[in-house]
Amino acid sequence: MCGIAGLFIKDPTLEPELGRLLAQMTSSLCSRGPDSAGFAIYRDSTPGFSKLTFSAPEGTDIAELAGRLADALGHGTRVATRHTHAVVTLAPQDVARAEDWLAAHAPQATVMSAGNRLEIYKEVGYPDDVAKAFDIAEMAGTHGISHTRMATESAVTTNGAHPFSTGADQCLVHNGSISNHSSLRRELKRDGITIRTENDSEVAAAYLTKKMRDGETLGEALTSSLDDLDGFFTFVVGTENGFSVLRDPIACKPAVMAETDRYVAFASEFKSLTCLPDIATARVWEPKPATVYFWEHA
Repeated sequence: MCGIAGLFIKDPTLEPELGRLLAQMTSSLCSRGPDSAGFAIYRDSTPGFSKLTFSAPEGTDIAELAGRLADALGHGTRVATRHTHAVVTLAPQDVARAEDWLAAHAPQATVMSAGNRLEIYKEVGYPDDVAKAFDIAEMAGTHGISHTRMATESAVTTNGAHPFSTGADQCLVHNGSISNHSSLRRELKRDGITIRTENDSEVAAAYLTKKMRDGETLGEALTSSLDDLDGFFTFVVGTENGFSVLRDPIACKPAVMAETDRYVAFASEFKSLTCLPDIATARVWEPKPATVYFWEHA
């Protein structure tokens, strides 16, 4: 099953409502994926700094751990915590240092995302409860993606939940199943791409990262995936400034989109869109198979 929701804000006056609307959209999809959920939120950046979001298991003092990391890095590093996750604002050159420090001093921690604007929050539990635990409804931003999971191919864990990020400010959520993910995982790891889980969706995210590192645009990488990824899938992908949708050539997984002058929205079911402003007058359509849709802020 699984459920996906995504919201790309065109009108800046709607940005303060991003988290609230995305949480409401996700709530209507809980029955599609009740075991875990995740949210990727593209928030304000701090000029000259990057963000690193990481999680730690329940029972870990996440604030204390993040504080130790900040002390180790210095350079005006700042820390904010939400539930089991921490967001560390740090110098761009310190991102790799922070990841190395966590691997050495807190191997139980997992890096969720890195970049200028992306923050990923995900956890095991009923999606409404996950959204409340992280106060998603309070978050402002330009665009965001969420996922409710019904695990079929890997364990129900925090790390196995979507979204997945394998590149700076890049994330992906997936509904479907990829059959050749094991062979692709081996190839991508040999190419230096970090893959942390057995989830086929993380392989899809890593595949796009590799293609873009090799010089393809996101649109070209998504088009290449139609030939290279076996199985069936609906992808929603976020980048620092953009939001993209792709369905496989069979398009057996449900998908619906809506667009107005103020936003573009995606959901696995239309009922997820009914909370959006002016939905009654929005252009609503089903995305075509094997067709890349992309929107980007200037």
